[in-house]
Amino acid sequence: MCGISGAIGLKNISELLFEGIKNLEYRGYDSCGVGLINKSGLLIKKDIGGVEEFYRKHNVLQYKSKIGIAHTRWATHGKVTKGNTHPFTSRDGNFAVVHNGIISNYRPLKAQLQKEGFKFSSETDTEVLAHLLEKFYKRSRNVENTFVKMLNLIEGTYAIAFISSYHPGQIFCAKKESPLMLGIGDEIKFIGSDFNAFIDHTKNAVILDDREYAIISRDAYVVKDLLSKEEITKPITKIEWDSETSKKGGYPHYMLKEIYEQPQTISSALDLEESGVDEIVDLFAKSKSSYLLGVGTTFYVAKYGKYVFSKLAQEFFPSISSDEFMALANVNKQSLFFCASQSGETFDTLSALKHAKSKGAQTAAVVNVMGSSIARLVDKVVLQGSGPEICVISTKAALSQMVILTVLAMKLALKKKAITTKTYNQHMLSLRELPGIIQGILNERSGFIHRLAHKYSGTRNWLYLGRGVYYPIALESALKMKEVAYVHAEGMPGGFLKHGTLAMIDDDVSSIVFVPPAEDKVLYESTMHSIEEIRARSGFVLGIHFTERGRNSDLYSEELILPKVPPLTAPLIQLVIGQLFAYFTATSLKRNIDKPRSLAKSVTVA
Repeated sequence: MCGISGAIGLKNISELLFEGIKNLEYRGYDSCGVGLINKSGLLIKKDIGGVEEFYRKHNVLQYKSKIGIAHTRWATHGKVTKGNTHPFTSRDGNFAVVHNGIISNYRPLKAQLQKEGFKFSSETDTEVLAHLLEKFYKRSRNVENTFVKMLNLIEGTYAIAFISSYHPGQIFCAKKESPLMLGIGDEIKFIGSDFNAFIDHTKNAVILDDREYAIISRDAYVVKDLLSKEEITKPITKIEWDSETSKKGGYPHYMLKEIYEQPQTISSALDLEESGVDEIVDLFAKSKSSYLLGVGTTFYVAKYGKYVFSKLAQEFFPSISSDEFMALANVNKQSLFFCASQSGETFDTLSALKHAKSKGAQTAAVVNVMGSSIARLVDKVVLQGSGPEICVISTKAALSQMVILTVLAMKLALKKKAITTKTYNQHMLSLRELPGIIQGILNERSGFIHRLAHKYSGTRNWLYLGRGVYYPIALESALKMKEVAYVHAEGMPGGFLKHGTLAMIDDDVSSIVFVPPAEDKVLYESTMHSIEEIRARSGFVLGIHFTERGRNSDLYSEELILPKVPPLTAPLIQLVIGQLFAYFTATSLKRNIDKPRSLAKSVTVA
């Protein structure tokens, strides 16, 4: 959730810290702060609000230092206040600490510290870390031993970094189930929650694993095992992303930029190394039971996968939300656990993955971030290569994952002889044509979608309907409307209308219906029946369809006509429409597009 940045080097690092947490702001933007060591000792500046506002308000760049840490917060424990903002300092002012995660046993630790006379100024779980560091240092007079003792005492999830006036030339950090990595430059070393913290300055990264800690100085670093305190040799990971890829490139928002990047990300997904994809197909073919997992958007990706595997490969693989997996799934050595994750750090999915591995299941994933925890833990991984996704709202990563799941289903179908080679090649041709079709829609339909969204931006309740494979498209499109526009939206299968929802159809509830191509006869006709049911009750219907103008047009209050495409790619095209409609609704309502309230990019806490 939160973003951590740190730097140590020969030159002033105040600006580097600013760049670091600015690039991590999508992880949280409730408040932010920095901790520096200069000639006067520890200097702490923090406040509520965004990074640029904070730096400008407090003129942080004026403070010179060669070592420091920074933090941008997404609130979990404690309200959004200056007092709850990181870094937190020890009572004696010799330690400053930042943290991402949840210290699950902080309450008894806090109670014990209070008994010993420590005063708390915040509502957070993190403040106990600063006081524990002071407490243990007074006993050992050794900062590393103090850190290890604290880490062995706390429970929960964490990425922790601290600086101390006792060791003004070192940054100490550690991780457990929250991402943290080192950036290795020639004359400067970094820490960060992800690559974006230092990508402008080095592409060499060292990725920490759980229960490892690191000590970083200007010209060296060491990584150690928490239990043994023995040094670990870690490989250097080369970051493939270019720093410019993370910039807006002239778009008003990252969300729009990333929507427009989807033709390229689809092409990248279709050009992945076939051997890695085939290895996962083999796992599906050999497993006695397979599960598709994700949470939030990636759950809808998994749900979409359920339909394409069923349709193409004639295999039913349950889709389960990661947070429900342990309660529902009965996995064993003959099972396959397959998940989708943009960040590769999502707490619920990581927890489900570890559970599956503990039961002996085979594991695989499609992940966007190389070096992430999920990418390293699974037996087989597809790195989708979508590039940095900065907007909190996932668009291009999700669509790319749906394309990859479609390819996996096609390959499994071919392997099982559920489809012929001819059909496989036809499907692949349809997918190859998809980037160009989406690019055409972005170029030619965006203005109309913008006008439509603006016209109906005052709508308070949207019902998104889709049948079959269009149901997860409806769910994901409704989620986008909720996430970015803060407008109530509900996705549901068309057949649900008769089972209660029709009672809600009135002037305050408008419907968006994803209509399949007419050649998908059964789905098309049942979807049209749903539209008729709504219109019979004078309900508003925005129909997103592929049929020619005039065919059933009398049933639509508004219609958006898309170019004719095969049924295989039709839902993917409609998802792009759902993304754009939510985006333009949000701009009309003047929402904070890239930083929607109460949300963060990577959910690394329970």
